[in-house]
Amino acid sequence: MKLYHGSLEQVDKPEIREASRTLDYGKGFYATTSFEQAENWVRRKAQELNVGKGYVNVYEFDESALRKTKSLVFYQPSDEWIDFVHQNRTVKGFQHDYDIVYGPVANDRVYAAFALYEGGVLDKEELKRELKTYKLVDQYLFHTSQSLRFLVFVEAKEVAL
Repeated sequence: MKLYHGSLEQVDKPEIREASRTLDYGKGFYATTSFEQAENWVRRKAQELNVGKGYVNVYEFDESALRKTKSLVFYQPSDEWIDFVHQNRTVKGFQHDYDIVYGPVANDRVYAAFALYEGGVLDKEELKRELKTYKLVDQYLFHTSQSLRFLVFVEAKEVAL
C-alpha cells in the first residue's frame, strides 16, 4: 500500500521526532493514504514559512505490520478514539506504547468540534454525531523505530507554490 508524508524536505529515512505541539496520536512519524492530504499540508506549511516548495514523500507500506507490531486501529471516530486523541492533546506527559496507530485525522474542522467537546459544549455522543458528517482523511502514526522498518521510501514528489 502507498502512504504519503508531506514535508518541506525529502524524507528518504523517516525518523521518530518529538513534536513542538501536541498531536492526535503522540510523537512519531505521520503518514496518510491521501496524496491530497499530504500535498495540502505541504502547501499550508510552505505558505506559513514563506518557502517556495516542499515534497510529498511516497512510501510503500507493508500492511502486515499491523499484525506484527503492537498496533491500535480506529476505523471511525469512536469513544475510544475520542479518549485517545483527547489524552494525547491534553494530558501532560501522556505516553502510549503502541508501535503503530491508525485512524481518522483530526483536521481543522475536527479541532473545532473537539474544542467544543473539551469546553463541555458537546458531549461525547454529540461529538461523534458531528464527526460523522465530515469526510475524514486517515493517518498512520509510526511511533517506534521498529514500526519504521515497514516503510520503504519510493520517491519524493516536488510541490511548488
